[in-house]
Amino acid sequence: MKLTNILKAAALAGALMCTTALTGPAFAASVPEGTALAADQTYTYRVLDTINVVDPQMVEAVEDADVVNNLFEGLYNEDKTGAPVPGVALSYDVNAEKNVYTFHLRDNAKWSNGDPVTAGDFVYGFQRAVDPVNASPYSFFLSLAAVANADEVIAGTKPVTDLGVKAIDDLTFEVTLSASLPYFVKMMAHATVFPAHRATIEKFGADWTKPENIVSNGAYKLVENSPGERVVLERNSAYWDDANTVINKVVVLSINEEDQALTRYLAGELDKTDIPTGQYPSMLEQYPNDAHSAPRLCTYYFSINMTDTAPEALKDVRVRTALSYAVDRDVIINGVLQSGQTPAYTFTPAVTSGFETPDIAYASMTQEERDAKAKELMAEAGYGPDKPLVFEYLYNTSEAHKKIATVVSQMWKEKLGVELTLIDKEFQSVLAERHKQAYQIARNAWCADYNEASTFLSLMVSSNEQNDSKYINPEVDALMLKSQTSENPNTEYKEVEALIARDVPIIPIYFYATSIMMKPAVRDFPFTNGEQIWYAKDLYKVAE
Repeated sequence: MKLTNILKAAALAGALMCTTALTGPAFAASVPEGTALAADQTYTYRVLDTINVVDPQMVEAVEDADVVNNLFEGLYNEDKTGAPVPGVALSYDVNAEKNVYTFHLRDNAKWSNGDPVTAGDFVYGFQRAVDPVNASPYSFFLSLAAVANADEVIAGTKPVTDLGVKAIDDLTFEVTLSASLPYFVKMMAHATVFPAHRATIEKFGADWTKPENIVSNGAYKLVENSPGERVVLERNSAYWDDANTVINKVVVLSINEEDQALTRYLAGELDKTDIPTGQYPSMLEQYPNDAHSAPRLCTYYFSINMTDTAPEALKDVRVRTALSYAVDRDVIINGVLQSGQTPAYTFTPAVTSGFETPDIAYASMTQEERDAKAKELMAEAGYGPDKPLVFEYLYNTSEAHKKIATVVSQMWKEKLGVELTLIDKEFQSVLAERHKQAYQIARNAWCADYNEASTFLSLMVSSNEQNDSKYINPEVDALMLKSQTSENPNTEYKEVEALIARDVPIIPIYFYATSIMMKPAVRDFPFTNGEQIWYAKDLYKVAE
């Protein structure tokens, strides 16, 4: 597909920039001459769950991160294709060993209260991310980025001041890596490494992100956060590129029912919403200018509890394998979703930059062959009609998740005699229970933090906070560590994918496609960015 080629080309270009300075203009709203703009430049979109976290170093949910990306700005942003473009940093230098990066910051970057954004703010932000006191769910990101001493600081064996970051002066920020990392700059658009305003955080503590207290450095500032209802952002006049910003207000509405959200979209209340499960074909036919589908670097999967708290049967790899084989992924994507998704037999999506999809045996089998093998494995494990299994499946409230759970439960019952008890909870509860392994099997998903396979496979490292299965395999840990300095990390990635397929700590279901309704008046949404990173400052609305 053309979109796939665009994604790969853009990511390759980003990877080649690791030894050169990025000095091009920052991507911002670019309105063609003669365009008639809408009088009301308010961008309103729907989210499934409450926006819970707007602290860059504490955010982990995708929808929360979208808000954070509009409130704050890091060293780099991403353009329409996912390539890095200057944010607070205008350029960077890298030493001959490619393990010391020196970022040169713009002198007109301001916080929303008028304070200058300095290298010290980045030092503080990086340190907050790894400080054990904060227990950031994304502290692993600094380790993954190979920032010197990140592992030791996270473990509490070294102080945060030993982290490999330094403010040379107010406009010069230096990062020392433990080893060269070709995609390091591509990781600098992630919220975890955004700057933080120390004075505000120290003054207000946990309340620093409340609208009346928060100080941010992005194109927008937070003016309302009503949990379960709405979040409102308004333009930050102190932002260095405010003159090129067109969207004046961003309104985020929490609407749990997909059909209700679509109704409100068609009534003109929303500029963007997800297309309800299975309705993309009809929406495309009825509203060809509104309906969109594009590949997205996300994987939908089931986590399996691999700890001692799991049911005895789930500790048997034959049972886990049988459950995976018995899932007919084609039925899910073609019969339930119908929005351009593709079946997943690996954790890493095939369209990930530079990733070479390995040969996974069960991926090339027919579904009939997988079903037969699943029944055989279940019988070998000692289970079947005379000794049926009952498992609990945890998922967050959503019609799509419920439909998938229902279909899979039918597959497992008909093929393997497995009874599945469905447990529906709100997202934050599911997140908490996954993190502490208070579940048996759970719905999960991962979207790329940057366009490289390690953003997925690092979740299988035993120390990763996002390893919800608590899968522990020293081979995987060693391979992922080796991949950071490998000339061709695909060698290690293929081995890790093979180990995942062998041990089945997760069951990959499908690779995402963005399936949304977007008002034609909204222009420049980055559909060709596989991570679907977007900034309201780059959008504008035309008169209809």
